[in-house]
Amino acid sequence: MYTFEEIAEIVHGEIILNGNKQPINRVLLDSRKLSQAGDSLFIAIKGPRHNSHQYLEQVYAAGIRAFLVEESIDPKMLPGANVLKVKNSTQALQQLAANHRLKYKCPVVGITGSNGKTIVKEWLNTLLADDYNIVRSPKSWNSQIGVPLSVLNMESSHTLGLFEAGISQPGEMEQLSKIIKPDIGILTYIGSAHSENFLSRRQLIGEKLNLFSSAHTILCPDDGDVLQLLSAWTENKKIVVIPQSEKIVEVGNDNTSKASFVWNNNELTFHLPFSDKASIENTLTCIHCMLELNYNAKEIQERLSRLAPLEMRMQLLTGDSNSIIVNDSYSNDLHSLEIALDFLQQHAGGRKKIIILSDILQTGLSENELHKRVQELLIAKNIWQLVGVGTSMCNNKNAYTTPSVFYTTTEELLQSANTTDFADAAVLIKGARSFKFERIVSLLQEKTHDTVLEINLNALAHNLNYYKSKLLPTTKVMVMVKAFGYGSGAYEVASLLEFNKVDYLAVAYTDEGVALRKAGVSLPIMVLNAEQSSLPTLIRYKLEPEIYSLRTLQAFLKALENIPLKQPYPIHIKLDTGMHRLGFEADQLMELCAKIIVSPQIKVATVFTHLAATDESTHDAFTLRQLEEFEHLCKQLKKSIKQTFLMHALNTGGISRFPKHQMDMVRLGVGLYGIEVSAEDKAQLQTVGTLRTVISQIKNINIGDSVGYSRKFVATKKMRIATIPVGYADGLRRSLSNGVGEVIINGKHCPVV
Repeated sequence: MYTFEEIAEIVHGEIILNGNKQPINRVLLDSRKLSQAGDSLFIAIKGPRHNSHQYLEQVYAAGIRAFLVEESIDPKMLPGANVLKVKNSTQALQQLAANHRLKYKCPVVGITGSNGKTIVKEWLNTLLADDYNIVRSPKSWNSQIGVPLSVLNMESSHTLGLFEAGISQPGEMEQLSKIIKPDIGILTYIGSAHSENFLSRRQLIGEKLNLFSSAHTILCPDDGDVLQLLSAWTENKKIVVIPQSEKIVEVGNDNTSKASFVWNNNELTFHLPFSDKASIENTLTCIHCMLELNYNAKEIQERLSRLAPLEMRMQLLTGDSNSIIVNDSYSNDLHSLEIALDFLQQHAGGRKKIIILSDILQTGLSENELHKRVQELLIAKNIWQLVGVGTSMCNNKNAYTTPSVFYTTTEELLQSANTTDFADAAVLIKGARSFKFERIVSLLQEKTHDTVLEINLNALAHNLNYYKSKLLPTTKVMVMVKAFGYGSGAYEVASLLEFNKVDYLAVAYTDEGVALRKAGVSLPIMVLNAEQSSLPTLIRYKLEPEIYSLRTLQAFLKALENIPLKQPYPIHIKLDTGMHRLGFEADQLMELCAKIIVSPQIKVATVFTHLAATDESTHDAFTLRQLEEFEHLCKQLKKSIKQTFLMHALNTGGISRFPKHQMDMVRLGVGLYGIEVSAEDKAQLQTVGTLRTVISQIKNINIGDSVGYSRKFVATKKMRIATIPVGYADGLRRSLSNGVGEVIINGKHCPVV
């Protein structure tokens, strides 16, 4: 708890309003997550593409009564509130976190590097959770804002901190170092990620090493640049060098490996549950950290079997009977519970929300306080039912006012559960690893084929933010979710986009827009092909049509007849500047204007065109002519109809290659899903879709044996051939045969024969 006056003193702020004496117990930065208002301080962050100050009245209406701002505001807007003004809200947040960190003496591990930070942090949490009450960075909160938010979760009950830090600019790590103040530093592999703003690899390494200025021990890879830079400034520090994996590891044929190295003059051997290089190196980092924390080799080996890939973190799955499942059966603590509940709320749509929750282990809190906090979260997140599993849950059932049912063990739940109890629900499955909740996931998940298209929503959000970073702060974003999100799941994608405050969505057909509306999506939605028969439905669900001809305009005006409108209905005019598919051409413009002028029941929301070849530099002259023609036609349209409207022309390729022509809005399509246009995009975008399957059978064939129709493939040596249950209907094209395409099996690239 902090008083408002204490916070003002810490951040050197000016108190503008002091309307109450409510102590502060948490900070909030996101106007979308205001379920716990009473004792919260809302910090209005001002960034290059967002400004939280515009949401102050919305935040106030949600019950927040303490604010930290950097812009001048009208005090009458927030009666009875506390308002603190600072020069820079982000820096004030960092000052508050740095001050908070100084209150606690428990050991802290600080982790940085290019790759593996989050995995090493999560695996250390798994390996050490039996012995420590751990506070750690949620997910990959390692930025200038994520780090202070993570550190502010420290409490006196914690006995170990695990915090990761990432940077993209020189000078950023110095501030994060003051906030984390690690006792032990871990440097993971240094690659090229986020290196574009640094003069050299050595400069990047030097900046990352600044995190460890307070550390007494540093664990680092056997890297010449790293060791040379460390030798220059690490007097009185212990340096633990993690050997290169290729020198100490023997990879087996069963997805495992064996590592042998010397520690304190003793030869140690560990059997690792991975065979791919990245997982091996991250496991070796965790082993060396545990050795440094005085664990013996036997204890470490016993715990290595707990390690699993991080894909188990918050998977969104389809359940039986119109249910959805959020699978977070990996770990369980109070802060990750809150994040998982936010994720559940984001994707629940209109479904009732149920949580299956195990005992929360190693919190350092009394059972009364722990279950009181869990119940507060359940109320704040509007949870319909709790299913508790574990002895602590059962012993404290009276702490819960949320409708609840309790089981002593996972086995007891599995024997008693009926999948119909979870019909039409959004179910969060959140449990510590020892409860093996993956069995519950298997019970409730819709039974599907072994071949699954997996969509990484975190990667999708990353790609959205990458393209946003290329835009001016005033440029709006329309995102294409047609063809049901290009097969990625229209509602799941649209929900994430709405959460990330894009301005418009676009779908191909009315039924796609209706599905989004029924799922609770409220963003403006443009329909590209507004068929005449679907117009009454389009209007009923407040969808907005693309108008590309006088015929479509007349049909829409007729559909609006006898419909009482409180305000003109928004439409989107498409102009043909050279794509020569849909759209008004120049000689039709005056007739279009005349029709709009005499139709007060409609208003032009946006005018746009479709660029034909933004991704091919050989056609740049044509693209520029299209843009010039579009701007000319828009001027004529504005002059004639005397309406203001948004103009947009750039698609994904245009965002990257023609940034001077952003106009009022851009349309982001395949780039969101990781399909790059330029080499720069390819280096920055993340893979969103992964097609996963299993091997059906393995055969050994000899020289001269053929495989497949027409004997197209003939073996030139003895080979092992694996057959997988994926065909052309799953998107595996015939042209990928005969060594053109590849699949990845246990981290190894294998050609399609």
